Amino acid sequence: MNEISVSQLKAMRDNNTPHQLIDVREQHEVDAATFGGEHIPMGDIMSNIDRIRTDVPVVIHCRSGARSAAVVNALQNNAGLTNLHNLTGGIMAWAREIDPSLDV
Repeated sequence: MNEISVSQLKAMRDNNTPHQLIDVREQHEVDAATFGGEHIPMGDIMSNIDRIRTDVPVVIHCRSGARSAAVVNALQNNAGLTNLHNLTGGIMAWAREIDPSLDV
């Protein structure tokens, strides 16, 4: 599985590198804290494969990286997607290392 660190994602965003960020957390988690991206809850991801881009790197994140890793594995194994990256540490790592103002 491809993984990406929060510092690598920040560099992509700072450099305007084309990518798609997908948040697979539940709605109440997104309501509490977010750093952008498209929200597709983990339970809905397989029925929303058409929303996942194939022309750019896709970074999938959750709270800590566990759910997003499961999503990346499922999409790779069941949909054959190869451009996916799990955000190591999830939004908790983003808050700790990039934006401490997020209350996660």
